[in-house]
Amino acid sequence: MNAPSAAESAVDEGGSETAARVAPGFRRWVRRRALVVRGAQTLLGVVVVALWELLVRLRVIDPFYFSRPSDIALRVRDWFAGGEIFEHLRVTLVEASLALLIGAALGLGGGFVLARVTLLADILDPYIKMLNALPRVVLAPIFLLWFGLGIWSKVAFGVTLVFFIVFFNTYQGVRDVSPVLVDNARMLGAKERQLIRHVFLPSALTWIFSSLHVSAGFAIVGAVVGEYLGSSRGMGYLISQAEGVFDTTGVFAGMAVLSAVVLLLDLVVHRLERHLLRWKPDVAA
Repeated sequence: MNAPSAAESAVDEGGSETAARVAPGFRRWVRRRALVVRGAQTLLGVVVVALWELLVRLRVIDPFYFSRPSDIALRVRDWFAGGEIFEHLRVTLVEASLALLIGAALGLGGGFVLARVTLLADILDPYIKMLNALPRVVLAPIFLLWFGLGIWSKVAFGVTLVFFIVFFNTYQGVRDVSPVLVDNARMLGAKERQLIRHVFLPSALTWIFSSLHVSAGFAIVGAVVGEYLGSSRGMGYLISQAEGVFDTTGVFAGMAVLSAVVLLLDLVVHRLERHLLRWKPDVAA
């Protein structure tokens, strides 16, 4: 092989120097953009809360129906200071976590199987659509009769919400894998298990995590709705008790705590997504 010319060496060195200069610049741009986004999000939240507080104080909004944000913050502080909320929050988080894990596992497995076995998918297609069309709230009283007032009736209800979201995303993600990629892997001697592990699962991870971002919130919804309909503990029970005595501050305080929990769960899913998809250029960037 011929040695590289001086011009080629200069181009290579110039390209390396340019990449070295661009990388820090790109990182600074990413950090600045993140700061702008966080600042805009914070500003939007502050403006909405301040406007809400002002309208209630001016009696433009009836405080009986919409409590003041300052009163809601005080109620949340009192709940955490007194410690009464911790047991309710623990029960709801356990129910939501079990619903998310079980529903995601069933949806992931079912999506993979039906995406790979097209005959079975065609047979079950109308039944899956029919079950997905069922109003979930109708199932909640049935689950209460089957599983009682304990956590499992809430877990079962949450699973019905999570399962179909993960199932359809997994199914579509596996079906969208390039046939050329699959054929090349088979030519290299890959078996079905190796195809699932090294081809289908990495390709479908984006779809799967997209469904998990949504499913985390729906798992909380399932647990809270189940508690609202029949329970002696949990955030849904706490909100139901406040609603029963027309305590709008308590209702909004419960909703605020649940919103914060959903944001934390979404952050956990986002961190896990970045870790597992760090090999993708767009995620790495």
